[in-house]
Amino acid sequence: MLTDGYHNIPPGKVAMVVTNLEMTTPQYRGAPCPDGVTLKPMTREVAPYLDLFRRVGGPWLWYGRTIMPEQELHDILVDPDTGLYTLEKDGRPEGLLELDFSVKGACELDYFGLTPALIGTGAGAYLMDRAIEFAFARDITRFHLHTCTIDSQQALGFYKRSGFTPTGLRIEIADDPRIAHGYPRDLAPHVPIIDP
Repeated sequence: MLTDGYHNIPPGKVAMVVTNLEMTTPQYRGAPCPDGVTLKPMTREVAPYLDLFRRVGGPWLWYGRTIMPEQELHDILVDPDTGLYTLEKDGRPEGLLELDFSVKGACELDYFGLTPALIGTGAGAYLMDRAIEFAFARDITRFHLHTCTIDSQQALGFYKRSGFTPTGLRIEIADDPRIAHGYPRDLAPHVPIIDP
Protein backbone atom coordinates (compact mmCIF):
# COMPACT_ATOMS: atom_id res chain seq x y z
CA MET A 1 0.00 0.00 0.00
CA LEU A 2 1.39 3.37 -0.99
CA THR A 3 1.53 6.00 1.71
CA ASP A 4 0.80 9.69 1.21
CA GLY A 5 3.69 11.69 -0.18
CA TYR A 6 6.25 11.37 -2.95
CA HIS A 7 7.79 8.09 -4.07
CA ASN A 8 10.94 7.84 -6.17
CA ILE A 9 10.66 6.03 -9.49
CA PRO A 10 13.82 4.16 -10.47
CA PRO A 11 15.77 5.45 -13.48
CA GLY A 12 14.83 3.67 -16.71
CA LYS A 13 11.20 3.33 -15.64
CA VAL A 14 7.95 5.15 -16.37
CA ALA A 15 5.18 5.64 -13.84
CA MET A 16 1.51 5.93 -14.72
CA VAL A 17 -1.70 6.63 -12.87
CA VAL A 18 -4.12 4.09 -14.33
CA THR A 19 -7.87 4.73 -14.31
CA ASN A 20 -10.22 1.73 -14.52
CA LEU A 21 -13.56 2.41 -16.20
CA GLU A 22 -16.66 0.36 -16.92
CA MET A 23 -20.06 0.42 -18.61
CA THR A 24 -22.88 -1.89 -17.56
CA THR A 25 -25.60 -0.67 -19.94
CA PRO A 26 -24.85 0.17 -23.57
CA GLN A 27 -24.75 3.88 -24.36
CA TYR A 28 -24.28 5.23 -27.85
CA ARG A 29 -23.29 8.63 -29.12
CA GLY A 30 -24.87 8.10 -32.54
CA ALA A 31 -21.72 9.23 -34.33
CA PRO A 32 -21.76 8.81 -38.12
CA CYS A 33 -18.96 7.12 -40.01
CA PRO A 34 -16.72 9.78 -41.56
CA ASP A 35 -16.69 10.02 -45.36
CA GLY A 36 -14.16 7.76 -46.99
CA VAL A 37 -13.78 5.54 -43.91
CA THR A 38 -14.83 1.89 -43.74
CA LEU A 39 -15.15 -0.39 -40.70
CA LYS A 40 -13.72 -3.86 -41.38
CA PRO A 41 -12.68 -6.97 -39.47
CA MET A 42 -8.95 -6.76 -39.03
CA THR A 43 -6.42 -9.27 -40.28
CA ARG A 44 -5.24 -11.68 -37.61
CA GLU A 45 -1.69 -11.78 -38.93
CA VAL A 46 1.06 -10.59 -36.61
CA ALA A 47 3.03 -8.26 -38.92
CA PRO A 48 0.14 -6.06 -40.15
CA TYR A 49 -1.32 -6.00 -36.64
CA LEU A 50 1.97 -4.77 -35.16
CA ASP A 51 2.35 -2.16 -37.90
CA LEU A 52 -1.03 -0.66 -36.98
CA PHE A 53 -0.38 -1.07 -33.24
CA ARG A 54 2.84 0.96 -33.55
CA ARG A 55 1.27 3.64 -35.76
CA VAL A 56 -1.63 4.09 -33.32
CA GLY A 57 0.16 3.61 -30.00
CA GLY A 58 3.74 4.70 -30.58
CA PRO A 59 3.21 8.30 -29.44
CA TRP A 60 1.75 6.95 -26.17
CA LEU A 61 4.45 4.32 -25.59
CA TRP A 62 2.16 1.35 -26.14
CA TYR A 63 4.48 -1.61 -25.82
CA GLY A 64 2.51 -4.59 -24.49
CA ARG A 65 2.06 -6.30 -27.84
CA THR A 66 5.49 -5.42 -29.25
CA ILE A 67 7.53 -7.11 -26.50
CA MET A 68 5.65 -10.40 -26.24
CA PRO A 69 6.85 -13.48 -28.10
CA GLU A 70 5.42 -13.66 -31.62
CA GLN A 71 3.71 -17.01 -30.96
CA GLU A 72 1.96 -15.60 -27.88
CA LEU A 73 0.68 -12.62 -29.88
CA HIS A 74 -0.40 -14.93 -32.71
CA ASP A 75 -2.38 -17.03 -30.23
CA ILE A 76 -4.20 -13.91 -28.96
CA LEU A 77 -4.98 -12.68 -32.46
CA VAL A 78 -6.47 -15.97 -33.67
CA ASP A 79 -8.40 -16.68 -30.45
CA PRO A 80 -12.17 -16.60 -31.13
CA ASP A 81 -12.55 -14.62 -27.87
CA THR A 82 -10.56 -11.77 -29.44
CA GLY A 83 -12.53 -9.28 -31.53
CA LEU A 84 -10.37 -7.30 -33.99
CA TYR A 85 -11.60 -4.45 -36.18
CA THR A 86 -10.10 -1.56 -38.04
CA LEU A 87 -11.16 1.62 -39.76
CA GLU A 88 -9.70 1.87 -43.25
CA LYS A 89 -9.09 5.09 -45.13
CA ASP A 90 -7.78 4.98 -48.69
CA GLY A 91 -7.35 1.21 -48.31
CA ARG A 92 -5.04 1.49 -45.29
CA PRO A 93 -5.89 0.51 -41.69
CA GLU A 94 -5.97 3.67 -39.56
CA GLY A 95 -7.98 2.60 -36.49
CA LEU A 96 -7.53 -0.22 -34.00
CA LEU A 97 -10.28 -1.89 -31.96
CA GLU A 98 -9.36 -4.98 -29.95
CA LEU A 99 -11.94 -6.64 -27.68
CA ASP A 100 -11.27 -9.43 -25.19
CA PHE A 101 -14.18 -11.77 -24.39
CA SER A 102 -12.10 -14.38 -22.52
CA VAL A 103 -13.84 -13.75 -19.15
CA LYS A 104 -17.43 -14.99 -19.08
CA GLY A 105 -19.98 -12.20 -18.77
CA ALA A 106 -17.49 -9.41 -19.49
CA CYS A 107 -15.66 -7.72 -22.33
CA GLU A 108 -12.43 -5.78 -21.97
CA LEU A 109 -11.49 -3.08 -24.43
CA ASP A 110 -7.83 -4.09 -24.76
CA TYR A 111 -6.73 -1.55 -27.37
CA PHE A 112 -8.52 1.35 -29.00
CA GLY A 113 -7.09 4.19 -31.02
CA LEU A 114 -6.56 6.02 -34.27
CA THR A 115 -3.57 7.04 -36.34
CA PRO A 116 -3.08 10.76 -37.04
CA ALA A 117 -4.88 10.23 -40.38
CA LEU A 118 -8.22 9.91 -38.51
CA ILE A 119 -7.73 11.92 -35.32
CA GLY A 120 -10.17 14.83 -35.23
CA THR A 121 -12.51 13.43 -37.91
CA GLY A 122 -15.16 11.97 -35.59
CA ALA A 123 -13.89 8.46 -36.34
CA GLY A 124 -13.14 7.80 -32.67
CA ALA A 125 -16.75 8.35 -31.57
CA TYR A 126 -17.98 6.18 -34.45
CA LEU A 127 -15.52 3.39 -33.62
CA MET A 128 -16.47 3.53 -29.93
CA ASP A 129 -20.16 3.16 -30.82
CA ARG A 130 -19.22 0.03 -32.77
CA ALA A 131 -17.10 -1.24 -29.85
CA ILE A 132 -20.07 -0.90 -27.51
CA GLU A 133 -22.36 -2.55 -30.06
CA PHE A 134 -19.99 -5.51 -30.58
CA ALA A 135 -19.37 -5.91 -26.83
CA PHE A 136 -23.02 -5.98 -25.79
CA ALA A 137 -24.00 -8.21 -28.74
CA ARG A 138 -22.49 -10.96 -26.60
CA ASP A 139 -23.97 -12.08 -23.28
CA ILE A 140 -22.09 -9.62 -21.04
CA THR A 141 -23.00 -7.42 -18.09
CA ARG A 142 -19.75 -5.45 -17.94
CA PHE A 143 -17.68 -3.66 -20.59
CA HIS A 144 -14.46 -2.32 -19.08
CA LEU A 145 -11.12 -0.74 -19.92
CA HIS A 146 -8.27 1.18 -18.41
CA THR A 147 -6.32 4.22 -19.51
CA CYS A 148 -3.35 5.98 -18.01
CA THR A 149 -1.54 9.28 -17.73
CA ILE A 150 0.99 8.53 -20.48
CA ASP A 151 -1.86 7.99 -22.95
CA SER A 152 -3.38 10.89 -24.87
CA GLN A 153 -4.55 13.60 -22.51
CA GLN A 154 -7.90 13.38 -24.32
CA ALA A 155 -8.41 9.66 -23.63
CA LEU A 156 -10.00 9.78 -20.17
CA GLY A 157 -12.47 12.50 -21.14
CA PHE A 158 -13.33 10.65 -24.34
CA TYR A 159 -14.13 7.44 -22.46
CA LYS A 160 -16.27 9.31 -19.93
CA ARG A 161 -18.18 11.09 -22.72
CA SER A 162 -18.71 7.67 -24.31
CA GLY A 163 -20.55 6.48 -21.18
CA PHE A 164 -17.82 4.76 -19.15
CA THR A 165 -17.66 5.41 -15.40
CA PRO A 166 -14.35 5.48 -13.48
CA THR A 167 -14.22 2.71 -10.88
CA GLY A 168 -10.70 2.85 -9.48
CA LEU A 169 -7.15 4.12 -9.69
CA ARG A 170 -3.84 2.25 -9.69
CA ILE A 171 -0.17 3.15 -10.04
CA GLU A 172 1.81 1.20 -12.63
CA ILE A 173 5.59 1.24 -12.94
CA ALA A 174 7.19 -0.32 -16.01
CA ASP A 175 10.37 -0.30 -18.06
CA ASP A 176 10.52 2.76 -20.30
CA PRO A 177 10.23 1.20 -23.78
CA ARG A 178 12.46 3.95 -25.20
CA ILE A 179 15.27 2.59 -23.02
CA ALA A 180 14.45 -1.10 -22.58
CA HIS A 181 12.90 -1.94 -25.96
CA GLY A 182 14.54 0.36 -28.50
CA TYR A 183 11.60 2.69 -29.07
CA PRO A 184 12.63 6.03 -30.60
CA ARG A 185 13.63 8.46 -27.86
CA ASP A 186 11.56 11.27 -29.40
CA LEU A 187 8.26 9.40 -28.82
CA ALA A 188 5.98 10.66 -26.03
CA PRO A 189 7.80 13.94 -25.31
CA HIS A 190 5.26 14.50 -22.51
CA VAL A 191 6.92 11.65 -20.58
CA PRO A 192 10.49 12.45 -19.45
CA ILE A 193 13.23 9.91 -19.99
CA ILE A 194 15.32 9.22 -16.89
CA ASP A 195 18.33 7.20 -18.04
CA PRO A 196 19.77 4.63 -15.63
